[in-house]
Amino acid sequence: MSDCTVNGACDDIDIAIIRQTQSGLPLCREPYKTIADKLGISDKTVMERLERMLDQGVIRRIAAVPNHYALGFTANGMAVWDVRDDYVDKAGMIIGALDFVSHCYQRPRHLPEWPYNLFAMVHGKSRESTGQKAAMITELLGDKSRSGTVLYSKRILKKTGLRI
Repeated sequence: MSDCTVNGACDDIDIAIIRQTQSGLPLCREPYKTIADKLGISDKTVMERLERMLDQGVIRRIAAVPNHYALGFTANGMAVWDVRDDYVDKAGMIIGALDFVSHCYQRPRHLPEWPYNLFAMVHGKSRESTGQKAAMITELLGDKSRSGTVLYSKRILKKTGLRI
């Protein structure tokens, strides 16, 4: 096997697999076989190398990334709270596990203009439903949050990861 670590180098096969998957897996019954056939290797080799690169941190994840807008979730909002520092990690774990939150993370405050340190992307089919979901989170946070608000998306920004 190749030495493909964060501090090492990937061999030509690893690079070829990354190139074949960086824009997503093929939408077919056997995506790993499709990739393998293009590269002239076995689907088992593709899966083993991807798993090794995941374990070594070369790639972060293999996951479905739904288009929320295409699914009808068009009232997306970045909900933000000013959460006590001693609770922000626990709050992030709780909020990040909610099925209507796609991601949740901590960011530094920029006082006095921006007191918020906990961010969560909340998805809803209307601003009313998104606001209700953000209110549920505020209720979960209770007295561990001093304030919060929801910033609604106005347009879709193209998001892509690093490309080789």
